[in-house]
Amino acid sequence: MPHTTHTLDVPGAVLTYDVRQPSAPSQHPPLLVFGSPMAAADFAQLVEQLDDRTVITYDPRGAGRSRLTPDGQVTAELHAEDLHRVVAATGLGPVDAFGSSGGGAFGLGWVVDHPEDVRTLVTHEPPLVTLLEDHDVAQQVQHDILETYQRDGYGPAMAKFIQLVMHPGPLPADYLDRPSPDPAAFGLPTEDDGSRDDALLSRNLAMPTFEPDLAALRATPVRLVPAIGAQGAGTMARRGGEALAAALGVEPVVFPGDHGGFMKSDWAPGNDPAAFAVQLREVLATG
Repeated sequence: MPHTTHTLDVPGAVLTYDVRQPSAPSQHPPLLVFGSPMAAADFAQLVEQLDDRTVITYDPRGAGRSRLTPDGQVTAELHAEDLHRVVAATGLGPVDAFGSSGGGAFGLGWVVDHPEDVRTLVTHEPPLVTLLEDHDVAQQVQHDILETYQRDGYGPAMAKFIQLVMHPGPLPADYLDRPSPDPAAFGLPTEDDGSRDDALLSRNLAMPTFEPDLAALRATPVRLVPAIGAQGAGTMARRGGEALAAALGVEPVVFPGDHGGFMKSDWAPGNDPAAFAVQLREVLATG
C-alpha cells in the first residue's frame, strides 16, 4: 500500500505517524491502528491485510520513532490527547479505531474527551487493572517491577513482567513472596547495561494507573467493542477486556490468537494476522 510518513509537534513530544492509502477507491472509513507501548512497526503484519481502506498508524510518544522533548512527560491523558491530535492532523476523521493493550486502554480516554473523532473503537485486551478483583496486588507487583528495573536493569524487570502477564487467574496475596524468575529462561540479558529508557518499563508502568470513566463510556455515542484473544484465558490483559465488557453490559468479541494475535513472532508462531484481519473487518462492518 502506498504510504506517507509525517511528524507532528505536540506538547512534550514529536510524534511520527503513517497514512497508507488503498490502491483503489474505498467505501470504508479510515482506520487508526495503534497500541502502547507497541509502535506502528508491531502492527505491520496486520496492516498488510487491511489493503481495502486507508489505515493510519503511529508511534506513541517515547516509543519507536516518536521522541520526547527534554521536558516531555508520558501519561494516559497525554496518550489520549495524542490520538486526537494525530486524527486531526490527517484530516480524515471520524475514523474507526483498533487499539490493543495500553492503546486499548488509552483509547477509552480519547473517546470520552473527543467522541467526534471516532465511529467505532475496538479495544483489544486493555490492561485495566483497576477493574480487576486483584487490583491491589497487581499494583504492588507493578511497583516491584519498576523498582527492579531501576535497581537491576532490563532483563530482571522484563522477566518479572512476562511472568506477571502470563499468570493465569487472579494474583494470590503471596505473589511477591515467590522466587524471582531467571531472565535467561526468557532469553533476556542477565547483565545490566545501564540503560533506563525502555518504553514499557520506564514510561507505561511508571504512569499513574489509568482508570476508565465507566459512566462516560456508557453514555458515549462512540460504538465500543471490548475484545479479547482466544488464547490466554485468565491472564491479566484478557481479564481487563472481560471486565470492561461486563461493565458496559456487553459480551467481548473473541479475536484469534493471544494478546498479540495480530502478529506472528518467535514467541507466538501460531498467531495468524490474516485471520485477525478477517475478524476485525467483520466487527467494523457491523457498526
